[in-house]
Amino acid sequence: MWGDLNGYIWGRTDEEIIVPVVNERQKQTYYGAVDYLKGELILKQYDGGNSENTLNYLQYLLEQSPEQRLLILWDGATYHRSQEIRAFLDEVNQGLPTEQWRIHCVRFAPNCPSQNPIEDIWLQAKTWVRRFCALVPSFSHLKWMFEWFIGHTTFDFDSLQMYGVFSEIK
Repeated sequence: MWGDLNGYIWGRTDEEIIVPVVNERQKQTYYGAVDYLKGELILKQYDGGNSENTLNYLQYLLEQSPEQRLLILWDGATYHRSQEIRAFLDEVNQGLPTEQWRIHCVRFAPNCPSQNPIEDIWLQAKTWVRRFCALVPSFSHLKWMFEWFIGHTTFDFDSLQMYGVFSEIK
């Protein structure tokens, strides 16, 4: 969204004016997990989606909830299924029966965003930011607005409620 070209150019009306445009958009990748019981999103920013950042985020989630077992519902991104992720999960859950794993991961059906409550959260946050984007002077301010909305909103909607049965895992 940020980095679009806008401006004016003056020139002769009988001559073609060529303006080189470099499409260097600023972007930000966020990882997020919904704390079902609180309706809050645990947000962390990264430079991109990959196995290394996914591992870091899973470790971050464990630090945020050291006494809880985590149920991660996620899409089929290749880095969610990488060897590094599988090795990490094997290490974290080593020697434990399935019902006692520290992190249990379940993959959504392929190409089914309606199963993924995080998509509703991203949409709500982006819609809120879009309302004010014309007033935002920089990309860093835009990111701040996005993060502020996420941090000050409690999420509760149908796609999140369909996983309510799993909230009792201790």
